[in-house]
Amino acid sequence: MATIRFLGHAAFHIEGEGLKGLIDPFLTGNPQASEGADGFTDLNYIFLTHGHGDHLGDTVQIAKRTGATVVANFELCHYLETKGLSCHPMHIGGRWAFPFGRVKMTPAFHGSGIFEGDQVIYGGLAGGFLVEVEGKKIYHAGDTGLTKEMELLAEEEIQVALLPIGGNFVMDETDAARAAAMIRSETVVPMHYDTFDLVRADAGRFTELVGDASRVVVLKPGQELRF
Repeated sequence: MATIRFLGHAAFHIEGEGLKGLIDPFLTGNPQASEGADGFTDLNYIFLTHGHGDHLGDTVQIAKRTGATVVANFELCHYLETKGLSCHPMHIGGRWAFPFGRVKMTPAFHGSGIFEGDQVIYGGLAGGFLVEVEGKKIYHAGDTGLTKEMELLAEEEIQVALLPIGGNFVMDETDAARAAAMIRSETVVPMHYDTFDLVRADAGRFTELVGDASRVVVLKPGQELRF
């Protein structure tokens, strides 16, 4: 049975047959983080939805220490390869068969600039990931607003959808509930909320708005879901 553990903000640890991975490992400087970057020593993949600091996070440090392959868009991979990391580049709509299962990069309406000193480096297109492990599918939406393309995800028969609800930079509770109705996953987990003042949200209201469309599981940092 595969597990997914919420680490705070939009960061998750996924483990299943052939996969020990992180998604958007923003741990250092994350007031919600349930553990530090040094706690991860056994990983084989890191998935990055985009280049903003609250998602890129500790990727360089963790990947160098563990040897994990970073899966991200082409431009972000090019940047990370200059840091000495091993990457697998993808882009929106692309799907690839990894040893643990297939991964598809999905659309997200958001930016992806990498801030390095006083420079803003082009980070390609923001995206999300549809990750298959042990024959089951996890959808991490990344940072995004509501998109019509989410209706297509219903055909993927997703077990767990990780959806941002914090508003301002991403969907709020209302739009995220509309997304849940489009995706029709078995379970929905809200993310990317209450980390900072600009992304305050009410997970209880989100749960009510989703209604019977999906089962909502609200995870606190450090809690995990088996599926």
